[in-house]
Amino acid sequence: MEYHYATKEGALILKEYKKGLEVVSYEGEDIDLTIPGTVAGKEGTEGKAVISVGKKAMLSCKSLRRVELPQTIEEVGDWAFAYCDSLRELSLPGKEIRFGKGIFRECGKVRFVTVEGKHRDIGALLAAAVTLLDAPYLFTPVGCGEEDWLRQWDARMLQILRAADRDGYSKMVLCGEEDYGSKENNLDYFLNQKRKSKVRIAFMRLLYPVGLQSGVKEELENYLREHTAGSGFSAGYVPESKNGTVIVSSGGSASGNRRAADNGSAYGALSGRENADVWDETWQVLLEEHGEDSEYYKLFTKIGCLTEENFDKILSEAGENFPEMKAWFLKYKEETIGYADFFADLML
Repeated sequence: MEYHYATKEGALILKEYKKGLEVVSYEGEDIDLTIPGTVAGKEGTEGKAVISVGKKAMLSCKSLRRVELPQTIEEVGDWAFAYCDSLRELSLPGKEIRFGKGIFRECGKVRFVTVEGKHRDIGALLAAAVTLLDAPYLFTPVGCGEEDWLRQWDARMLQILRAADRDGYSKMVLCGEEDYGSKENNLDYFLNQKRKSKVRIAFMRLLYPVGLQSGVKEELENYLREHTAGSGFSAGYVPESKNGTVIVSSGGSASGNRRAADNGSAYGALSGRENADVWDETWQVLLEEHGEDSEYYKLFTKIGCLTEENFDKILSEAGENFPEMKAWFLKYKEETIGYADFFADLML
């Protein structure tokens, strides 16, 4: 028997499944969708509990930005929300739920998987466990946010961060000789994409630092600085700070002490490249993906990625697309780096 449930801008299609109902498909244009706990049959028959979102049930629903699952839910099938490329948040009850594989496949905008009774920061880490860490064993509403869970989360993060950038690269010919020149087969492109993925993880964990140990925090900050061209940092620097903001000298490097007599970049050694100054993935990720996200560009300046050496380049590349970010950089330079003519950089 097929069941229909009308939403504000569409309809859910359900079928009988075990002792309840399973969502098998959705048609509509809802932005915010709440899946009901029970759905009645035709002619007012007794309602049945919705216990499952089936395999590919929400596949490629482009309008959805937020979905809330009911207390009755017990399982979410394979690829349930795959290719929902506008989806930003999934809300779950705080109970055991069986999840299939690839539920967020190609859902690049998912930022939160909120759980009843848990802080929203945990929701960010829970989403990232799947979208950034590829760690489905961490994707559980029960136990998330607890000390052991956070320890496992950070262990997986550091495993990724410390792995050689070349790991996983293999030159593959998909169809024939013409594919040798494709960007996917280019080592430099592969390394750049790998470092960008690490930058995303570092940014995300620093923005949601619940339970983050000071040593790990420092390593993440070092990674972001090191992967910003002209920052003047390499692994091993411990920059001086004032009120939590890194102080950058007029020469473009951090004032402070080296923790170790480091002859180069720890991450550079892993990736096989010696000159960290050519790396700029931190700025690339910020500009390409988070130019309107104030928490990202404020963190970028706070940890010392913006310096006198790279200021003009960054301001120029920011262009006119992100006026608030650009204004923040100008203010930061005036207050922290210091410069003679504030209005000269406005290019009026």
